[in-house]
Amino acid sequence: MIFKYCDDNRLPLLDLKDFIRVLQFVSQDGKAELEKSYGKISTTSTGTILRKVVELQQQGADVFFGEKSFEVDDLMRISDDGRGIVNILRVTDLQDRPKLFSTFMLQLLAELYASSPGEGDLDKPKLVIFIDEAHLVFQEASSALLQQIETIIKLIRSKGIGIFFITQNPMDIPDGVLGQLGMKIQHALRAFTAADRKIIKQTAENYPDSVYYKTDELITQMGIGEAMVTFLNEKGIPTPLAHVLLCAPRSRMDILNETEIDQITYGSKLTGKYNVIIDNKSAYEILNEKLEEAAEKSLPPSKPVTSRKAEKSTLEQVLDNSVVRQVGRTAAGIITRSLLGALGLGGRSRRR
Repeated sequence: MIFKYCDDNRLPLLDLKDFIRVLQFVSQDGKAELEKSYGKISTTSTGTILRKVVELQQQGADVFFGEKSFEVDDLMRISDDGRGIVNILRVTDLQDRPKLFSTFMLQLLAELYASSPGEGDLDKPKLVIFIDEAHLVFQEASSALLQQIETIIKLIRSKGIGIFFITQNPMDIPDGVLGQLGMKIQHALRAFTAADRKIIKQTAENYPDSVYYKTDELITQMGIGEAMVTFLNEKGIPTPLAHVLLCAPRSRMDILNETEIDQITYGSKLTGKYNVIIDNKSAYEILNEKLEEAAEKSLPPSKPVTSRKAEKSTLEQVLDNSVVRQVGRTAAGIITRSLLGALGLGGRSRRR
């Protein structure tokens, strides 16, 4: 209802402060206007939504969401020599903000699905997304959010987009999403507790039955560089489970330091495009202007100003006296020092 109201009344929602202002408006001054055309919305509902938005704000969403909006075409750029470009979204500072991370990932996937044309069954995907620390996407997700993610994962393959979820424990991914993933690469898991053994057993049951391996035992026995792999063949049938050795990445197996990160970041063509703050006129400003106009119209007409100069009252005459003004300044100074002293901020006064 709120989004429909904003669309019909040309109230652009560009950042969180716009949405918060609309929530406040429809629950107070604009409540009658909203209910007249769109039906009733309880104050409890708007209050609940507002609390959720405040929770996102606490995790830094004010800075994260806004203009300029991210354009998914920037993920599909081609280099000057005709090769694809690897884009890295560094989210190490989002690991302790699961609500913000999952909200962003859902927005990104929804934007990709909405803006990408249907491609059918391509020989090669035009875009592949690897989501590391995937448990953050699902950690505090509501059932509605999980349903949306599952729907997008089911349909986005027809857009020529592949998605890999990377996590230490495959049980971090909901069954509805896990069932849509045709390719699985499983590294070793260790069983230190009864709960770990239960997870390993469940993980083994998610793979095709094998006459060559005891899957639950193999998972705990693999070493570094080893993995179990299964994927869909050209007919869409899961291949038998294979225990393989993986080629080591031909890169430096170490984290980047801050200097290297800055060099890469500021050398990117995208930095100048997105590293700006834009605050266009939107719902926040429009609603504030609307309320100010309504307040001005409700004010009573002002009385005409008379040309005769009013005589000073006795109090004004007393206050104009220079001696009284000096006493007033002295008293104000004493009061100020007393207040600052009570707060532990006052300095020592000098005796004249």
